[in-house]
Amino acid sequence: MPEQIRFESIKQFNDLYGFANLHPLVSVGRYDGAPNTGVTTYQYDIYAIFIKETKGCSLNYGLTRYDFDEMSVVSFAPGQKVTSIVEPDTPNIKWTVLAFHPDFLSRTGLGKKMSGYEFFSYNSNEALHLSEEEVKTINSVISLIEHEMQHAIDRHSRNIIVSNIEVFLDYCMRFYERQFITREVINNTVIEKFQQMLMGYIANKAEHEGLPSVAYFADRLNLSPGYFGELVKTATGQTAKDFISNCMVNAARELLNEMSLNISQVSYRLGFDYPQHFVRFFKRRTGKTPKEYRNTAN
Repeated sequence: MPEQIRFESIKQFNDLYGFANLHPLVSVGRYDGAPNTGVTTYQYDIYAIFIKETKGCSLNYGLTRYDFDEMSVVSFAPGQKVTSIVEPDTPNIKWTVLAFHPDFLSRTGLGKKMSGYEFFSYNSNEALHLSEEEVKTINSVISLIEHEMQHAIDRHSRNIIVSNIEVFLDYCMRFYERQFITREVINNTVIEKFQQMLMGYIANKAEHEGLPSVAYFADRLNLSPGYFGELVKTATGQTAKDFISNCMVNAARELLNEMSLNISQVSYRLGFDYPQHFVRFFKRRTGKTPKEYRNTAN
């Protein structure tokens, strides 16, 4: 059984790694030393963003294992679990972390927009990989947060720290968007696999397994739905949902051109539970009902 560690408070987090407790709800920590060897499952009730500067461990999400790259950022949010696997002969590791309790963002503008930072839902294999300049940029923001935490708490402290956390997160968003673009070759391979899988699903599985979903293909490509959606949108200009819907419409047109199938049969072949759902879907996408399309096309 792996060791179980739960971070319910910033103090618990600081105590585990030997960081100073400068603020009850925020922590900046710099770790350089031996890792906790073995298999450990961490339960997060706090936000934690790690900037890894060395290799040293792998992470598991479910049954899938991924390696940590150097100069990468991995983010965890309240409610998430991660399993760390560290071999006994692993060399010392070095990382910086920004951690904060969700209560710190209560009744703030940042608290309301946290759901927009989708990288907290990305898996560890979707880590943000940074250039040297990007590392310098986010480290400079972390230094500002750290400096403010060392200042005596006054009525300005919270606003200043929250503002700098927001800047930090916004930089992460920018760098993730850059990564989607710069990793174009890898992303195109994923898109090609997605398209092949989607066409195969529509042709062979939809009738028995139902309508295709974004989550279905993300899972089979070992990507989180959020990361997969961002990748598809960057590569194609469409959301993953729209991409699927457009392929469904094209498949529907082909089936409707086969006069041997009635509209109900076409709808079931595509995975719709009820023909009227297919009729609404097709008209919303094409401006015509399946019957009107058939009359026009033939």
